[in-house]
Formats: sequence, structure tokens, C-alpha cells
Amino acid sequence: MKLNSAQLERTLGQFEARPIPDDHPAIPQLNDLFGEHTFLLDSRGLNIVEPVGVAGAAAESAKVVNLASWSDDSQSGLDLHEPQLTDVVITLGLKH
Repeated sequence: MKLNSAQLERTLGQFEARPIPDDHPAIPQLNDLFGEHTFLLDSRGLNIVEPVGVAGAAAESAKVVNLASWSDDSQSGLDLHEPQLTDVVITLGLKH
């Protein structure tokens, strides 16, 4: 799921992570591997958020999915693995 600026702000208020900027050289490769998403790095590694229930911009909440784990303690490399759904649920917006 590609987050808009408001969704990203709400996500970062609930989940301690840093987004990878859209102009980062790794983004095209990540998009090829995983599709169009907002990619987030945290203490576990590389993550995305996937909508719960209604898909896309209308989603009210999303779950964090871990795509890759840090390969070492210095967090200098990532090891890809099968996507792992986490217990972290993000509230993206309120129903009108």
C-alpha cells in the first residue's frame, strides 16, 4: 500500500520507523520485488503496511508486514524472507 502524506504521518505516530524516500536508489528494485508501497525501516528491518478490510485509500486500518530482517547488529544489510504479518495494527483514518 502506498501511503499518502496524512496516512504516513499517522503511521509514524503509531509505529516507530523511518520511511525510505521515494527518490532513494533502492525504491525501483523494491517496487519490482514487492509492488508499489511505502517502505519503512524499523528495528526489525524492512516493512510495509497492508490494509485491513477495505483496500487502498479508503482503508481505516492496516497491519505492518515485515519483508526483510537486518542481517547484522549494525543494521547495515537486509536478508529478504517470506512476508511476515506482525501484530502491529495502524489506524489510518476515521470513517466519515
